[in-house]
Order: sequence, then structure tokens, then C-alpha cells
Amino acid sequence: MNNILFSAWRWLVCGCILVCGISFAFADDAVPALPFLHPLFTDNMVLQRDVADPVWGWTTPGAKVTVSLQDKRADAVADAGGKWLARIGPFSAGGPYTLTVTGPQQQTVTLKNILIGDVWICSGQSNMEMGIGNVLNAKEEIDGAAFPNIRLCVVPKRIAFRPQGLLTTGWAVCTPETVSANGWGGFSAAGYFFGRQLYKDLNVPMGLIESSWGGTVAEAWTSADALQAMPDFASALTELPKAGAEAENSPVDYPTAMANWYTKNDPGTTATPGWGDKDFHDASWKTLTAPGAWDDASLGAYDGVVWFRKEIDVAEAGDGLDLTLRLGPIGGRDTVWFNGSLVGGGEELPGEHTYTVPGKLVKVGRNVIAVRILKVHGKGGFLGKAAQMQVEFPVPDQEAIALAGPWRYQPAVSLAKAPPVPVKPDNNPNRVTVLYNGMIAPLLPFAIKGAIWYQGESNCGRAVQYQTLLPTMIKDWRARFGVGEFPFFIVQLANFMAVHSEPTDSGWAELREAQLLTSQQLPNTGLAVAIDIGDAGDIHPKNKQEVGRRLALSAEGIAYGKKIEYAGPTYASMKIDGAKIRLTFEHVGGGLVAKGEKLQGFAIAGADKVWVWADATIDGAAVVVTSPQVTAPTAVRYAWADNPVCNLYNDAGLPATPFRTDR
Repeated sequence: MNNILFSAWRWLVCGCILVCGISFAFADDAVPALPFLHPLFTDNMVLQRDVADPVWGWTTPGAKVTVSLQDKRADAVADAGGKWLARIGPFSAGGPYTLTVTGPQQQTVTLKNILIGDVWICSGQSNMEMGIGNVLNAKEEIDGAAFPNIRLCVVPKRIAFRPQGLLTTGWAVCTPETVSANGWGGFSAAGYFFGRQLYKDLNVPMGLIESSWGGTVAEAWTSADALQAMPDFASALTELPKAGAEAENSPVDYPTAMANWYTKNDPGTTATPGWGDKDFHDASWKTLTAPGAWDDASLGAYDGVVWFRKEIDVAEAGDGLDLTLRLGPIGGRDTVWFNGSLVGGGEELPGEHTYTVPGKLVKVGRNVIAVRILKVHGKGGFLGKAAQMQVEFPVPDQEAIALAGPWRYQPAVSLAKAPPVPVKPDNNPNRVTVLYNGMIAPLLPFAIKGAIWYQGESNCGRAVQYQTLLPTMIKDWRARFGVGEFPFFIVQLANFMAVHSEPTDSGWAELREAQLLTSQQLPNTGLAVAIDIGDAGDIHPKNKQEVGRRLALSAEGIAYGKKIEYAGPTYASMKIDGAKIRLTFEHVGGGLVAKGEKLQGFAIAGADKVWVWADATIDGAAVVVTSPQVTAPTAVRYAWADNPVCNLYNDAGLPATPFRTDR
């Protein structure tokens, strides 16, 4: 598959309405559009080894279909609806091979360059979606991504109110071009580094299916049938059919919702004068050179609203003329004012952003352009070239005014501290079941080895619910893929936000606990701890290489049965001994290690539940925790914060998972 096709299949989908690059399905796929072979089966694909692989499609009811690969063949007969499904294999790892499907009236499809190996689904929210182009040493990683035995497949973003049977996608050989193609830096970095590590260690072809969507909740990835068992979602499930009908027939007043969000959260919108007004004084603001992503300048990786202002001088010849304002490509949703009057913007759109400024707003002398940019993901700011940023006049003898160079800027609101940004209901990926329906159901019953999952940020604040929701989703997927209790590996939330000087409660710590409990309670499930590789100022930490490596270690230890230490120290038990508490751990490996002069991150409390920092020492395979302030301790917490300072590891270099003994 060439690079153009690889870019295209990320965004195209059959039988759906396309809204702002996101597909939206209201009903089940129509029979006339059903293809002879499901679109998941293409050249360059990977079939799962050691199982009878399902291959399916649609043809004339009652017709016979034959699937052939190597020296094996499997026959199927289409049912009354025309669907056929054959199971071929099992096969050992290898390839490349040719797969042939033949049906009635000389229907034949031949797929080339097929490998037999292990297929992994890579799913979750933005930290799974984050592409390789955004990681540490991105250029070197991309340049080195030539692995012909790793194959990539991306499920297009798709919302559906009912389970769908089709999708438009394809498989590509992993090359520097395909791994970095399109969409927020390319293929999932966490998924790629996971697959690369497994391939290097096991020498087995790897098929990676990315199905992810930033900012999404776990209930959106879970089927309606599974959520029926959770009373918390009864109301949302009842409303789902109505929501689908409303989305199809009645567009919601999204502009008003966005205006209300800015009014409630953005000081630049509500100030008097507003930050877009000509008379607002911005002398105290800092300067930033445009074009250029603010992520690469002083702001760093900042998701939220940033205001920019630029003064231009208009000569007499330009007085009262309509102007063309060119800002080039913009990372985020821009809203643009000229001398305090709104002239355009509001949506995140590809390509150059160009606006017409009515002549009545244009004055001789000082004029002010103000741009408010809301970045939810990716790079933020003016992302084009200098020549793309200018003000043009409608008369040939009036020279354009260059806008490249210094702009004054002011951050207004960080999304880490603000309520979620409204999305159009017909673009809302956070309704119950809609991503399962649109992005998981179309894959069924493709044979897989397992799944990796990086999600949870959007469920913070509901950690107790997540203790049930995440296992519900995992069991749901396992039942529907039909390959048993397949391996499922979870990335625990990384450290993020400010470091607290004293012990504190933490919603992020509680969510990590829910992830840990899930990994302990469900069979064939593991946890990749990321408490030491996050970033206080960036919810999308760039060290996805280590995330992928730790996921691969879990897979090698659990899914592949290698005799390795694949997890960090995990709390097992406690014993109170006077003023001391003795903690024991699993996954100690060859011993516990404090990275640094002394152990940090432990807090201790008595019956009054007043937490204080504790002294902690390693004693063989245990940790002894004390504090002179607590003479009768009852409980211990470790790394219990949004961004804890903690340093307990095993000798395999893997960090201990955060925990508390007072659940």
C-alpha cells in the first residue's frame, strides 16, 4: 500500500456521514454496500498464528466460498443474509504468503505479502493515539522504523449508535514513511514501540491494529450489552436511541455551547476590555516568534487557550479597504478579531486559515489583530511558513504587511484545570458504547493475540466506578473476539501535574489503584507502571519508548511465558510491629532497590488518618516504614499523589506501583 493510500484509509469509512474528519454512523451497514471480502483483509496483513483464523465477507445467499492459504483450504456457505465465514488454519509463524478467496460467478480476491504472526489491538485515548512523531528522538526513531515483518493497521475514528459490521482500512508494511503518516505524528508510538520490542525479542511477525481516540472515556469503548450490568449507565443507555435520532435529525447549538465554555473559563473573553479589543493593553505579555509551534517555544507542551496579539500599521492607501488576513496553518481552534471585531474562526480545520476583514474595520495607522487559539492535542500555534502569514490589500500598488515575527501572547486557561471542551453531539465520542460500536465491533471476530490499553485520564474522578468498568470492558471484548481470555495489558497513568509538599488525596492515584486492581483480579492481565516517566507539565509524556518496553515485558512474562521479571514491586501485605509497619511485596526479583540516597514516597498514619511523610528502609524483600510523629501506625501509602516523588524499584529496574493499605 503506497503512502497516499495509507494516509487516506485513516479517515475514510463506508456508508457514513463524514463530519469534520470523523465518521458518524446512524444505522447498520446496508446490504448493497456489503463487500465480498471484509475490508480488514488486505495485502500486507498479519493473520494470527496457532488458531483457526476467521475470514469473512458477503455474497449470494447459499453460495459456496473457498479460502486458500499455503496448503490449506476452508469452505463456507453464505447464510440467508449473504454472510459467509470460513476458518482456516492453524498456521505457524511465517510468510510472506498469498491468500486466495473464491466465490460464485468467478468471484476471486487474491491478497499478497501475508504474514502469520501475532496480532495486537492498541487502544485507548490520546496517550495511545499519540504518534511516533511526538516522542523523544522522533526523527531517529522514524528513520529507523524499517521493519518489514511489522505491519500497521489504523481503525478510522468513527462514532456509531449501533454496532457496525464494516470499516474502511488497510494494512501497511512498517517503514519510516508509513509509521509517520498523517494524524498527530503518525502511528501510535506506544503501540509501535511495544510491537517493535516483541518482534526483536521473539522474532515473530507482529500485526498492530490501532483503534484509539484522544480524550475518551472507557464506557464509550464498551458494548451496550456489557454496560447493562452497571446501573450507573442505565440512564445513558436509555437515552442512547434518542440521542442517535436527535443527532441524525436535529443539529445541536454547538456555537452557543462553545461560547458558554469560553465565558466560564477564559479570562480573555470576559475581561473589560477583552483581550481581542484594540484598546486592551498587552504590554505585560511576553513575545513569541511566529510561525512556530508554542510547544517548541517557551510554552512547552501546553493544552489549552492561548491569546496572541499583533499590531500592524496601515498606510492611507489602505484606509477602508477590505483586507485578506492570512495566518497559514494553525494548530488548534482559532478565533480571530481585527480591531476588536470578530472576523472568523471557531473550528479546528486543516490547511491555511484565511479571513476577509471588512473595510469598515480598517483604519489608517495602528490596527490590532488578535487570535485566540484553543489546542486540545497536537502542536499549538501558527504552524505554517513565514510567507503564509501576511495581510494583503486588494490593490496592486499596496504592499502586503508581513505578520511573521514577534507576537505578544498570554496563556489563558489550561485544559488540565478546566472542564471538558464541548463537542458536537454528532461528533461526541464520549457517549456510552459509541466507540465500541464504531471502532471495535467492525473488527469482530478477527483473530488476535491480545490488546494493550492506555486510557484512564478521562475517567479520573470516577475511580471507584472504574474498578468495575474496566474489568467489564475487558471481559466484554474477550467474549466477543472469541479467542478466550486473551492477554490484556494496561498502562498505569503516568505522573502528572504539580508535586505536593505534603501527603494528599489524589484522584489520579485512585484511578491508578483501579487499574492495579483490574490487573490483579482478571486472569491474563498485566500492568505497565509509568509513575516515573511522566511530565508534570504535559499530559502526553514523550518517553513512549519505555512505555512500549514495559508493556512488552508484561506480554513476554504473561502472554509468552518467558521466565523474566516483568513487573515492579507490588504491595502484598503489611504487619504492624509497635511503631513500625512492615510491608512485603511481590515481583521483588533479585531484590528491592532505592534509586537515590534513601527511599521516598511513603506516608504513614494512625487511627486519626492524619498522613505524614515516613522514614522507609529496605529490609531484604520488605520495606519498614516509621515516623516519630506516629507512634501507633495503622496504614501506609506509597506514591499516593498526582505527581509523587518516589523511588522504589526492583533490581530489574522496574518501579513499584503506587498503593495504599487503607482501602
